[in-house]
Amino acid sequence: MTLRKTLIFASALALAAGGAFAQDVAREDTVIFDLDRTIKDPENFNWMTPGTKRMHGAHQAMWEPLFILNYGTGALDPWLASGFEANDTSTEFTVTLRDGIEWSDGEAFNADDVVFTVNMAITNEAISSREASTVRAQVANVEKVDDLTVKFTLNAANPRFLVENFGVRIFGSFLIMPEHVWSGQDPATFAFFPPIGTGPYTYSSGATNRMIWDRNDDWWGAKTGFMELPEPQRLIWLESGGEESRAQLMATNQMDAAQNVSLGTYEAITAQNPSIVAWHEGFPYAAADPCARQLEINTSIAPWDNANMRKAVATIIDRSQIVNIAAEGATTASRTMFAEYGSMAPFIDAVIAAGYGLPERGDAAAGQALIEAEGWAMGAGGVYEKDGETLSVDIHVNSASTEYTRTIDVIVEQLNRAGIQAKAVPVENGVFWGEVLPFGAYEMSYSWLSCGSVNEPWASMGRYTVKDVVPVGERSPGFNNTSRWDSPAAEAYSAIVDAMASKPLGDPDVPGMVADAYQHLDAEFPFIPLVQSAKLLPLNTTYWTGWPTADNYYNHPFFWWNHTHQIIHNLEKSGG
Repeated sequence: MTLRKTLIFASALALAAGGAFAQDVAREDTVIFDLDRTIKDPENFNWMTPGTKRMHGAHQAMWEPLFILNYGTGALDPWLASGFEANDTSTEFTVTLRDGIEWSDGEAFNADDVVFTVNMAITNEAISSREASTVRAQVANVEKVDDLTVKFTLNAANPRFLVENFGVRIFGSFLIMPEHVWSGQDPATFAFFPPIGTGPYTYSSGATNRMIWDRNDDWWGAKTGFMELPEPQRLIWLESGGEESRAQLMATNQMDAAQNVSLGTYEAITAQNPSIVAWHEGFPYAAADPCARQLEINTSIAPWDNANMRKAVATIIDRSQIVNIAAEGATTASRTMFAEYGSMAPFIDAVIAAGYGLPERGDAAAGQALIEAEGWAMGAGGVYEKDGETLSVDIHVNSASTEYTRTIDVIVEQLNRAGIQAKAVPVENGVFWGEVLPFGAYEMSYSWLSCGSVNEPWASMGRYTVKDVVPVGERSPGFNNTSRWDSPAAEAYSAIVDAMASKPLGDPDVPGMVADAYQHLDAEFPFIPLVQSAKLLPLNTTYWTGWPTADNYYNHPFFWWNHTHQIIHNLEKSGG
């Protein structure tokens, strides 16, 4: 084990013991979650500013959402809200809040906080987080009806408004902030430290490699009868330092929930510690992730501004090798841009029936024919050349996970064999999401920017319309259309997708519209769908049971998401 990993491991032992802090909490009363990244500024809790993270416990333990989308039932479960009503055209939504909610400092949480926070996002262009940008684009007006009622009036019909913005559909939601703390502050620079929230845990301490939260026994939910206090007294999010060290921490009971690991690592962990479980009891163990993987292409940079060159790359890529080599057989090849949830079947089937489904195997010869048709000729070194230039591409990849880097290694090898001089460019997580993707500082990159559609197609397809095209060097709004796809085909695609936006959920016309729009994606490939994603997350039952699994499906197991409140409330001491 490296010195860094040894120090991280020792840090975990100290944190679990609780001896370094004013309040001692026993290991069996503590839940330690894996954190797969460094906390760059542990004293900045302004979630509206770019680069500020919230998955170190802030939106799992402290900030609660209004609703939570239940992936098992498809229902929008109320949390801080108790319900909602929408008008017939889906242009007005009235949300009712629970009575008795309090911030952890004792101030009441009410409609004033909701209206204040939404207006703060609407009126401040400097706030550029995806959630704030989306609300700013969608909401024409928000008003307080009474202390527990808020009315949203939208710029256009949107039957998905609540689940998109306040329902934890993917990762997080638009978070409500306390007006009595934020009022008078500059929302673009305010650090919000120390932070407060409505959740059952309050901030205890933080550093670049961990964040600690202690239970608030005066939590509003227990006082009002909404829900009992969660059993864990302390929650820790700890940077594990990578797959090898997180495996050690799990095997020796110094961590309770780990980030994604490879199949081989999971089997090694369970061989040492039989208390480790995953989503499925048997192979492939992993839970399906809603964010299917893809290769992003910057369509504004030559030669990849040529749709035929992009199509050549899409034709060369062999998805079966990614599945078998990079994912060790634990996932499947993507047939479309969509995650393969059952509720997405009508739209996936429509695309495939129209002839736009993706093959599992690549066809290097067909891809090379497309390249040669654009005037490139194979050079003596086995690399295509044209006008004295070599056909090359740098593929940026987030170095935070072996899944990402292993996948790009496979693609790089495939492209090199076909005559494209490809090179992986690993970059740190913050640089990847803060600079590379949003500003278009890449030729190609590995990501999942079609993520969003779990029960209907617009959420993903709407991310590639021409209205979100900005020049390279300018931040793409909400990470939408970072490929800068802007062509007659993109305009035709956008017109269909924009018309789809106002269709109610379940409208019978939508599958056909999806197929009509998809022909333009198939013709120009502004991005290349690769494989479905699955997360193999080791969960430790030594100290805690009640983890979400396929047999205990109250929701999915992604503990870095805003719905993690549900997981924490379901945990029970095992007595281990």
